[in-house]
Amino acid sequence: MSQPPVEETPLPDAVNAARTATGVAAAGLGNAEVRGEERKLHRGLGCWGLGAIGFSDIVGSGWLFGAMYAARIAGPLSLLCWLAVGALAGLVAMVMVELGASRPEAGGTVRWPLYANGPLVASVISWAVLLSVGAHAAEVTAILGYLSHWLPWLYDGARLSWAGVALAIAITVSLGALNWFGVRLFARVNLLVSIVKLAVPTLTVILLLASGFHPHRLTEHGGFAPYGWSAGLSALSMGGIIYSVNGFQAPVEFSGEARDPRRDVPRAVLTAIALAVLLYVGLQLAYLFAVPEQALVHGWRGVRFDSPFGQLALLLNLHWLAFLLYADAVVSPGGGAFVGVAAHARRTYALAKNRMLPHWFMRVHAGSGIPRRGLALNVAMTLLFLLPFGGWQDVVSTVGDLFLLGYATSAVAAYTLRAVDRGRLSGWVPGVRWIAPVSFVVATLFVYWSSWHRLRVTLPLALLGAPLFWLVRRHEPTAVLLREVRKGCWLLAWLIGLLALSALGDFGGAGALPQPYDSLLVAGFSLGMFCWGVGSGRRHLAETDALSRPETPSAP
Repeated sequence: MSQPPVEETPLPDAVNAARTATGVAAAGLGNAEVRGEERKLHRGLGCWGLGAIGFSDIVGSGWLFGAMYAARIAGPLSLLCWLAVGALAGLVAMVMVELGASRPEAGGTVRWPLYANGPLVASVISWAVLLSVGAHAAEVTAILGYLSHWLPWLYDGARLSWAGVALAIAITVSLGALNWFGVRLFARVNLLVSIVKLAVPTLTVILLLASGFHPHRLTEHGGFAPYGWSAGLSALSMGGIIYSVNGFQAPVEFSGEARDPRRDVPRAVLTAIALAVLLYVGLQLAYLFAVPEQALVHGWRGVRFDSPFGQLALLLNLHWLAFLLYADAVVSPGGGAFVGVAAHARRTYALAKNRMLPHWFMRVHAGSGIPRRGLALNVAMTLLFLLPFGGWQDVVSTVGDLFLLGYATSAVAAYTLRAVDRGRLSGWVPGVRWIAPVSFVVATLFVYWSSWHRLRVTLPLALLGAPLFWLVRRHEPTAVLLREVRKGCWLLAWLIGLLALSALGDFGGAGALPQPYDSLLVAGFSLGMFCWGVGSGRRHLAETDALSRPETPSAP
């Protein structure tokens, strides 16, 4: 179906130069070729479609367990934790909204670091994004975990049986097939899934509060903060609260396919976050008030359920609700995986433009408007992660955290690119000059709070993007490569420093840096890294602007 012409928003000269010098010319691709592929994307997504994408990616199967784990760590204080992480996520989202509204591009989270800081930063982030495809395998595995309630033969001990692997492959291929035929079909299916994902938890909150309400629960059994106020920080990471609100960046990945990105992307992202946080607060309240008194003999830490809301429903004689919860436990991760596969197809398309993949993967199918080659690659990688190799699932459980690195680099990109706009490309977010550094600090804390157990695998994997950058561009002059390393070394220093602080810190590390002083130290460190990254980005834009001028000799 033919699409109406879309008016392109002009970019400032320096940013246009950065796109040409670092994103297109360096890859051996012409502007006409890149723009030709971009025009094949169908701009048909509105606010409802984008909002459903964000909500579906945020609310996965974790809503069934997040309330119990958060309460076991922090007790009723977990209520404030959900509100706090919602506010922090909103700050991080604001810089992504700024970029998505003012510079809409499919897979923008891996393109904006290229414009702002050059190929090395973009290569490391691109590599991290490519590896995070493994998170889809974790979602598919979660689907099978709940299906095993009815089909126990799907598992052989703690691992998928070969019959389970076969079903996982079928599910993964089906998710790819639903994404294959166009963004409109994808948006309609996802909107239906999102309605189910909203309706079932909302019904759970209402029925549990109506059937099992225990007054004064917030002040009994040790009070509102039975394990101290510092337990709230532990609940953010160990209780899974941070990861329960992740996924809000998904609408930004589709900004290049929005009808009106300046209007719809901000509304979609912020509405998805607000709706998800409101739902999580309701679920936490329902859990706190519905747990029976006999289960609290040893306090909140003594409460253990295999399926918290399902078992609470059975205890309250709501058997039909328990059945509905087990069914939704299959739908929720399925919806998250469905959106994740689609978003990663856009990122893979952008990776080809970043030169981290052969430009063959940049092709967009004209009829559907889908980067089908990138989609097929993501499905193939997900299938690889599903194979039951020894220890493979341990790696899968950590690679999904790699997308957190994109939050921080987006903050640097928003500040750097806004600095060169000079009013010619006003963004959507007022006050981005102070929001961006705060967002970088928050994003760094999100990474740090994910615990040493994860970071000891995640950060070294991300650092492998640096030698891959050198390998991919080894035929370029050494002086050019060294210049790019100099401009991007702030990111390497940030990752290495964060790894060292995590090893010494109190979130799974050695405990040499106790809470909350470890988080304060990480915040100060991240602020210094932000200033370094912005300064490096400004030099990068100045150099690329100079290289684009005809009177300036080209670099050797």
